[in-house]
Amino acid sequence: MSDVGIAVGETVPDVQQSLVQPDGETETASLSELVEEQPVLLNFYTVDFSPDCISEWCEFRDFDWFASGDAVQVVGASKSGERLHRKFISQFDLGFPLFADTTLELADAFGVRYKAFGLSHRAHRSCFLVDEEMTVRYKWIGEHWMDPTRDTPPVSEIHEAIVDELTIDQTETFGF
Repeated sequence: MSDVGIAVGETVPDVQQSLVQPDGETETASLSELVEEQPVLLNFYTVDFSPDCISEWCEFRDFDWFASGDAVQVVGASKSGERLHRKFISQFDLGFPLFADTTLELADAFGVRYKAFGLSHRAHRSCFLVDEEMTVRYKWIGEHWMDPTRDTPPVSEIHEAIVDELTIDQTETFGF
C-alpha cells in the first residue's frame, strides 16, 4: 500500500471543509488555516461510531501527548456529517476537531479515496503529518482495506515520528 496516498515530501493541495470543534461549534476551515497555527496530524478513519474507530480515537485521546496540543494538532476526517461528529465527540469526550468530509474531497486531495466492495466510496485508514508549508512529513496507510478492525494507527510509532520530524525535545524538565 506504499503507493496509496500522497508521498512524504509532497505538497498537499489546500482543501476547505466543515470542521466540527470539540465544543460542538462548526466552521468552514481550510487545511492551510490549520497548519498556520501548528503542524497537523490528519487522521482519516471510516465513520463515527464504528467499533474500530471508537478504539482508534480513544487511543489518541488517552495518549496524553497528543491531547496536549503543544507540538501538533490532531484532526480527524471521515465521511460522517457534522451532526454525527458532534455526537461522537461528545460521547467519547474527544478533544480533537473532525472534518466532515462527506464528499471525500479531502480524501481525494491526499490520494486515499477508494471504493469498498465496488459499492461505497471511503478513505483508507491513514495518518499524515502536514507541516506549516503544507508538506507531508510522515504518512501511515492502513493495510487491511477489508477489515479495518485489524489495522489501527500505531499511536506510539506516530508519536516518535512526529518528535523526529519536528525535532521536538522530549527531555523532562520537571517544570523547571
